[in-house]
Amino acid sequence: MSSHHIVREKQEPALLIANGEACQPELIGQLLEWSPTVVVLDRAIWRVFELGIKVDVLLGDFDQGLDQEAIMAQQYPLEIVHTPDQNKTDLDKGIEFLIERGYPAVNIIWATGRRADHTLTNMTNIVRYKDQIRITMLDDHSRIFPLVGRFEKWYEAGSPISLIPVGTVTGFTSDGLKYNLQEATLQIGYFTSSSNEAAQDGFVRIEAQTGDLLIMECWD
Repeated sequence: MSSHHIVREKQEPALLIANGEACQPELIGQLLEWSPTVVVLDRAIWRVFELGIKVDVLLGDFDQGLDQEAIMAQQYPLEIVHTPDQNKTDLDKGIEFLIERGYPAVNIIWATGRRADHTLTNMTNIVRYKDQIRITMLDDHSRIFPLVGRFEKWYEAGSPISLIPVGTVTGFTSDGLKYNLQEATLQIGYFTSSSNEAAQDGFVRIEAQTGDLLIMECWD
């Protein structure tokens, strides 16, 4: 697979590829059509090379070694960014790299599946960056993004939507869902709005007063 970059520097979402479960090639192809910058995290580089994707940046702590000559032989030019801070995940570092470079948005793939601890950490950590960059995490079955301000979007009736708090969310209010809530408190592990759905063709509206909330559009 080759990427077809439309060169609109920093006007389209970057694509950040982690090292979790791979998604279908069709999804990657759709994202590459609109991604002027592709950032790959650490050891995922070899899996990405196998797909023939043009990579712009390789980033990570490289704690298990990195044969830069072998990588450059596969693809050049390629910017290699060493981020040795062990107090942050490679995904955190990748997002922060894009924030520092001035990107307004990022699509993230290969960040779910495989190890459950990595999946949970990756999904919940994105809320800390919600006011700095627009983040969407995708796989073959879901589209995940944090609530920022008031959310409003048109859905077909029956579209699955889950609202998952990261910690505690207060003042949660929804409209247009099959199971709406008003001024509710959501708390992970105790009370969420999982496996909800659009009640009819039309707009779904979601807002909260405090806390961090993940919106998940899911399909089987």
